[in-house]
Amino acid sequence: MSSSAMSSSCAEENASALRLKAGEPQAAEAAQLGDAQAAEDSLERQYPPVDKAKVRQAVRLYLEAIGDDPDRPGLRETPDRIARASTELFEGLTTDPREILEKRFPVNSEEMVLVRDIEFYSVCEHHLLPFFGVAHVGYFPGKEGVLGLSKLARLVDVYARRPQVQEQMTAQIADALMKYADARGVIVVTEAEHMCMAMRGVRKANARTITSAIRGRMVNPTTRAEAMSLILNSARLSNN
Repeated sequence: MSSSAMSSSCAEENASALRLKAGEPQAAEAAQLGDAQAAEDSLERQYPPVDKAKVRQAVRLYLEAIGDDPDRPGLRETPDRIARASTELFEGLTTDPREILEKRFPVNSEEMVLVRDIEFYSVCEHHLLPFFGVAHVGYFPGKEGVLGLSKLARLVDVYARRPQVQEQMTAQIADALMKYADARGVIVVTEAEHMCMAMRGVRKANARTITSAIRGRMVNPTTRAEAMSLILNSARLSNN
């Protein structure tokens, strides 16, 4: 190859590399927008009721697949039990969070409201094994007033009773409060034990996973520190 041809080839490669590099921010931005859109769709997606017949069929096939006999006395009614349990375990799929958050009390308050140690039980979407723990939820009320305290616990239940990962659940609770309760700021911290870590894989019982989601005014470092202090100090008091 002549030197001029080599020079031309190198120039084209460099130009191509520059175009790819220049496109990296746009690609990253597009990916972020895609993630945000997926989260938005998941927040408002409407799910059909549990199909119990399909659940019964699937459980029976599963029992056969692992080498057991679905017709033996101990397992004969298991497919039906799991079908009925599924409607309760995953009832959050058919519950609209907007109905929980629509009513507010006209209290003129701009102070933080925080409820901690809200127990929850959920199912990991990766292995369909339980994870459970507590959620701490704090928010700054919007112009329409404050929520009833029980509404925060109900909101946690809506998103806990779905197959998902802990990180998604935490974010959706925060996003729902911002969008449907017109909160000016939100902090959600969840602590959970995962049976997929305790029963299989690394088999580390008692390991706790902590996730957080911070929105609006809570992003301010001083405000965030105040909220975390309330959560942590309350935990110390309850343990004494």
